Amino acid sequence: MAFVTGLFLIDAPASALNNLGSIPGERTDNTSGVKVIKTKDGYYPYVSAQAFRYWLRTTLEKAGIGWKAAPVYREEKVAYTDSNPIKYWDDDLFGYMRAQSTRASARAAREADTSRAAETPTTDTVTRVSPFRVSTLVSLSPVSLTQDFGVMARQEGDPVPFEHQFYRTTLKGLFSLNLAACGTFTYVQKTGYRNLDEERKKQAAEAGLEHLEDQKCYRLSKEERIQRISALFEGLTLLEGGAKLALHYTDVSPVIVFMAVTKGGNHIFNHIVSADAKGQPRVNHEAFEQVMNVFKDEILSPVYVGWTKGYLDEERARFEEFSQVYNVKVNHPRLAFREFIQDLRQQESWLD
Repeated sequence: MAFVTGLFLIDAPASALNNLGSIPGERTDNTSGVKVIKTKDGYYPYVSAQAFRYWLRTTLEKAGIGWKAAPVYREEKVAYTDSNPIKYWDDDLFGYMRAQSTRASARAAREADTSRAAETPTTDTVTRVSPFRVSTLVSLSPVSLTQDFGVMARQEGDPVPFEHQFYRTTLKGLFSLNLAACGTFTYVQKTGYRNLDEERKKQAAEAGLEHLEDQKCYRLSKEERIQRISALFEGLTLLEGGAKLALHYTDVSPVIVFMAVTKGGNHIFNHIVSADAKGQPRVNHEAFEQVMNVFKDEILSPVYVGWTKGYLDEERARFEEFSQVYNVKVNHPRLAFREFIQDLRQQESWLD
């Protein structure tokens, strides 16, 4: 089983990307804070994995790359997608849990809702473990939070004061994509693996999906699976999102990416990037060398490195010189992702 194992950095020069709401006890009632991890060293700003996945889903839907997003349905205190990975690419790659209410009133409400006319009929709970996994994005080093004071003064009368926190840092995140799970839908009686109920199994058969009866699953063609994976990574290069964009306008697309196809889902690149004494990112050459030697039998592909020119150019040049012995090609992050997709088309065994 093969995984795309990757690490990425987001440059946040003056940002407040994930907020926690008002802060009680501050000098103004409407003071908004940022999410941070508090340690003895100081404050580490972070972006939750949920927020990042929302940014990515939204980017994919708006990017004009053919992404097919599932509709979302709401029932009182419960919400879920259509949960049909055969039709919808985000249900396939991001997973789902659909446990709709069985109460008569809930059934009547569903039947009366005209917006659900194209909904996939569901009579039982279906769930799918997400093939795409992402970590919390955490600052590489502790920071001193900046408190910005502002006022709303366009109206008559006294100005209305408000405050918000922001920071300057580099955020590090990890991701993993289970290639075998992409476009493969199981009907095992187990939470997370009952992707298909009887209705969805019927649709899979009618759509001509390959039936692997001994594994209790249906599978899309390899070309369809590669198309979905390609769109996912294209969305990563176009990533938009985050709070306070009107005030801080942070570009959240990755400025540095390290990734490779590996045999297992454990993350081999987690410790190769750290902060130097000034809090700036640096690649630990000894750690990278150790990864390449210790895991050489588990790394199935070249190491794809994307590094935006203009961001830490001296550190980039230092890494390029060091990494020549490993035949690592440093490119723009978008080109690194596209190079992986080109290799995937030639190495379809990675999908098995």
